[in-house]
Amino acid sequence: MSQSFDDISAQLKGRHRRSARLKWISMGSLGLAGLFLVLFFADMLNKGLPAFQQAYVQVELDYNEDAQRMGRAAMDREIAPLVSRSFERLIPGMIRDNPDLLGTTEQRWVLANSEVDQYLKGHRNQLNEAEQAAIDELVDSGQVALKFNTTFFTNGDSKMAERAGILSAVVGTILTMLVTLAIAFPIGVMTALYLEEFAPDNRLTQLIEININNLAAIPSILFGLLGLAIFINFFGVPRSSPLVGGMTLALMTLPVIIIATRTALRSVPDSIRHAAFGVGCSRWQVVRDHVLPLAMPGIMTGSIIGLAQAMGETAPLIIVGMVAFIPDVSASFTQAATVLPAQVFTWAGEPERAFVEKTAGGILVLLSILIFLNATAVILRKKFERRW
Repeated sequence: MSQSFDDISAQLKGRHRRSARLKWISMGSLGLAGLFLVLFFADMLNKGLPAFQQAYVQVELDYNEDAQRMGRAAMDREIAPLVSRSFERLIPGMIRDNPDLLGTTEQRWVLANSEVDQYLKGHRNQLNEAEQAAIDELVDSGQVALKFNTTFFTNGDSKMAERAGILSAVVGTILTMLVTLAIAFPIGVMTALYLEEFAPDNRLTQLIEININNLAAIPSILFGLLGLAIFINFFGVPRSSPLVGGMTLALMTLPVIIIATRTALRSVPDSIRHAAFGVGCSRWQVVRDHVLPLAMPGIMTGSIIGLAQAMGETAPLIIVGMVAFIPDVSASFTQAATVLPAQVFTWAGEPERAFVEKTAGGILVLLSILIFLNATAVILRKKFERRW
């Protein structure tokens, strides 16, 4: 029985209503995700930006005999409690290294302790009212001020929040990523080339492909256990070193690079291969001189994204010991080191209030690096991408 016009109109209106509901639900989900992202960045900026400022105190240093044994003796008794103990400990060494300082005085801006820093930033602190009033007077006289926190970028980790920095973590991250890149990129690209261009299509290669796809979905902590069992316990690679960290992250990054490389190789039209074969090129010449150069932008993009993902990993590096207290910069691939995510993880567990902003500041630095790497991948893809 044929439907009437009114029935068809009612059905169409119902479809349009369902379509409109789906559209608004989708837009609401997108808006909610955007709202969460904005709130996340706003929270990180609110907590992290204060980490890029640090309280400093202007003091008159009197390099006397007592200061050779106790640094606090070089400062006025009223000012000394405001100064970071890390600077007090430097004074005897300064006199020892430069004996001409003995008997002289100088005005100098020095690092204030974390309680003074938190008070100036309006955060919770343990100063009493008298100490707060004294600091207010010094602020009015220009002897206490917030300045750009160069210490955050030039120092390694420290148990004193005002002196803790990310330099050792940044250097450790760079060394670890160099090892990861040196291992994962050539092995991943060559594996993808073989599977895509040379390997026969049989059960063995199909099994390998399935396992590669499965490895890309394995929780990262399992790669840390694998690195601990193989690299440290079996081969004896130094624990907590960029070498073992990079090798562990290379295992985790390999499937990502292989999959990205295979996708880039498949994007090259078969007509390119057929034309090269038509002029007498061997299979290796076709791959080396024609397919690989055309696929390289996609390979680079996938590799950069894979390295960015590895840079943000913490779990596998915790397993291989890269959460050690590292105040000094690692000078080699076999010395103990830490990385930015592990440094942030360590600071997040500290009880002192000042480490909260250090944690957020470290996250902002890490996010900036990750955004830069992902933006670089997008730019490379847009610049060198070819449409066939």
